[in-house]
Amino acid sequence: MTTDLWSLYALMQKCRLFEEAITQLWEDGLISGEMHLGTGEEAIIVGVVSQLRPSDAMALDHRGTAALLVRGVDPISILRELLGRANGLCSGKGGHMHLFSKDHLAASSGIVGAAGPTAAGFALAAQHLRPGAIAVAFFGDGAMNQGMLMEAMNLASVWNLPVLFVCKDDEWAITTKSSQVTGGNLYERVQGLGVSYVKVDGRDVQKVWEAARQAIEQIRSGKGTTFLHARCVHLEGHFLGFQLLRATRNPLREMPGISIPLLRSFLHPGGASLRERLAGLRVVTSSILTTLRDPRRDPANDPVKRARETLTSDPARLIELERTIEQEVAETVSSALKGDTA
Repeated sequence: MTTDLWSLYALMQKCRLFEEAITQLWEDGLISGEMHLGTGEEAIIVGVVSQLRPSDAMALDHRGTAALLVRGVDPISILRELLGRANGLCSGKGGHMHLFSKDHLAASSGIVGAAGPTAAGFALAAQHLRPGAIAVAFFGDGAMNQGMLMEAMNLASVWNLPVLFVCKDDEWAITTKSSQVTGGNLYERVQGLGVSYVKVDGRDVQKVWEAARQAIEQIRSGKGTTFLHARCVHLEGHFLGFQLLRATRNPLREMPGISIPLLRSFLHPGGASLRERLAGLRVVTSSILTTLRDPRRDPANDPVKRARETLTSDPARLIELERTIEQEVAETVSSALKGDTA
């Protein structure tokens, strides 16, 4: 079994354009509430999910759109679900954080760490009903401090369940650096549970694909649970509309809404002392300056751009491939917006 970068890139590009279309629908007000997308995770999702069999199962977190797309779930039904349509994937009742497809053995949850016990359940069922099948759990590094995920990994280790735990590590737990809230390191924590540990650059789809291939083969052969630790960068922050990213991308529009209230509170006669106000102002200023140096702004951390760069030696094929995918996504969006709006 060998990797085909053209095929992997096509899937990554489809995921990226699909989520960019979701972004536009959200910005247009057609999708309500928070929106958590996986832009920046494409190499991890494609590198793993592209190798799954129909009998395998997926337990997803609140960024499950791309994984379902690669799995083969109807993209029109996914979009209609996000739009709250009655003819959506889950009758418009799940939204983007609670997407389910029984036919594809896929379930997602907005509860942090819930992918662990879900995958353990899928894997236990596989042992009895689908020998040779595996379950995959996707989650972020912040979930590693959730008890149910640790318990699920312990259970999978003790019962030798066929689970691949995939940690999409962007070094942030929502808006807090993971290093500030996580004791020790993930390698020692996972090893302490008797689970095999593999680390990979989650921005490189070929490296992820190869690491996942070896891990999946090991799990299918009955050699135990594996933890795949993949580094990535969430290009849009924790959610769409992340305040600090908005401020750095469009300072003339966004900064007045930040600086004016800060100035008013700083000059207000009552309240905290001058020293406390200065300290608060330094925190806000430091956060903005840190965002200006944020890795999300570095093209090298974009897995889609990195994969594309290796294919530019055949520009005609690349342009045709991208044109085809762009048209396919556009037709999907057009179809999703038609029909029943209930």
